[in-house]
Parts: sequence; structure tokens; C-alpha cells
Amino acid sequence: MEKIRIKYFTDKIEKLAYIDGKSDWIDLRAAEDIYLKEGEWRLIPLGVAMELPKGYEAHIVPRSSTYKNFGIIQTNHQGVVDCSYCGDNDQWYMPVLAMRDTHISLNDRICQFRIMENQPKLEFDEVTHLEGADRGGFGSTGRQ
Repeated sequence: MEKIRIKYFTDKIEKLAYIDGKSDWIDLRAAEDIYLKEGEWRLIPLGVAMELPKGYEAHIVPRSSTYKNFGIIQTNHQGVVDCSYCGDNDQWYMPVLAMRDTHISLNDRICQFRIMENQPKLEFDEVTHLEGADRGGFGSTGRQ
């Protein structure tokens, strides 16, 4: 089992927990009370910083209930924290846009993350023809 060094910026949020057998995504919480007006953008502090193992990164996305409960969308759609973002002041944030007036309370679960191994080094080999089946392009089911 990997151990991740974590720093909490407040003692007011629940500590992170990996719940084995439920999901391999881990919930993150708002580290302060946030009031947003419709159309307002804000970085919501998540109250943690971590030292990820070399060669790994964290992917941060909204929880499935985030929009329904709070009316916010994550503006970068998926946040990626690489292992170089590991200093004492490298708190994680969720950039959001409010689609309605809303209040997010301290400790509300607003997003989730998982730790992924970095993509391997790749080399692209340019060709004039690909051997795979032609499905008709992006978004196509192959039917016309």
C-alpha cells in the first residue's frame, strides 16, 4: 500500500479516508464557507496539500451531486495536480463557476480525486493509412 504525505491547512475539515470496496475516488471538502452569486468565479480551497509519489498525479473532478446540490461547475473540468506541486504552501483548490446563487458550507464534499500513474513516454509515428476499423469519426456509432 502506498503512503501519501498530506498536510491539512485547517482542523475543521474531516480527514481524508480511502474507503476500500466502495470506490477508488476520495472525496475532498470545502475548507471554508463560500457564498457565490450567479456567474461568479472562485477558487475553493480544499484544505490539503500532498507529496505525491514521483511518476504519479492526482485527477480532481466534481462529485456526481455537486451541480445538483450547489449549482457550481468546475471551470477546468478536470484538475490535474502533478507530483511537482508538493510544497508546504501548495494547497489544492477547485476552480468553480456558480450557475445560481449558492452557499457551500465548510466541510461540504464538493469534489473527488484519484491518484494515477503518469502516462508513459510516447513517440508518434506518422503514417498515411491506419489499419484499424473505420467507425465514421468522433461521436459516430458507425451508422449512417
